[in-house]
Amino acid sequence: MKDKIIVVDDEISIATLLKFNLEQAGFTVETAHDGMSGLKLAEKEDAALIVLDLMLPELDGLEVCKRLRQQKINTPILMLTAKDDEFDKVLGLELGADDYLTKPFSPREVVARVKAILRRVGQQAPAEEVEEGSIQIGDVRIIPDNYEAFKGEERLELTPKEFELLVYLAKNKGRVLTRDQLLSAIWNYDFVGDTRIVDVHISHVREKIEPNTKKPIYIKTIRGLGYKMEEPKPE
Repeated sequence: MKDKIIVVDDEISIATLLKFNLEQAGFTVETAHDGMSGLKLAEKEDAALIVLDLMLPELDGLEVCKRLRQQKINTPILMLTAKDDEFDKVLGLELGADDYLTKPFSPREVVARVKAILRRVGQQAPAEEVEEGSIQIGDVRIIPDNYEAFKGEERLELTPKEFELLVYLAKNKGRVLTRDQLLSAIWNYDFVGDTRIVDVHISHVREKIEPNTKKPIYIKTIRGLGYKMEEPKPE
């Protein structure tokens, strides 16, 4: 269901509070209170988004996130953490989480963040791209309106954030984009200036489109500035 949210948190009071506030905002909510139950629920349900606590019994949030991405389940994940820890934050994003919030937070803040993520996922295609139908760069083809991307005939399995990043780079083909520009455009709010998150996601996208990630032909690193997507030059 497009309006279903899965909340996985071992603190029942927090899960109940989030369920109440998300339902008040018009969502259908399923809850789980340990990592294994949350994983099984996410595998079974067609959810719009997963709110996933980092510290969970049986399987922690990082492992749940990792296993979902390994199964090509690309449902957006908002990770909750009680620790304002750079390692956990970056590792969670490396494993495929789309966003994070540090406890304590207000339920209203969670609802706002959930809506922001879903808006970004649902508004991938500017009007001119919808009319043209697709963006072609080399043998990478992106269809923003269908939320699809292909390398040759192979459909790319991209997380929502990876897809957003690829679309934005493609729309700005030939332009050098700084890490701060990408951070602002894709994450849409102040991420405490942590541009490593951009580098992590660039690396993930490269793994899926580049023939050789050590010698990228699509997404070039511009030293001291940022990144640029360009047409691959014929050999």
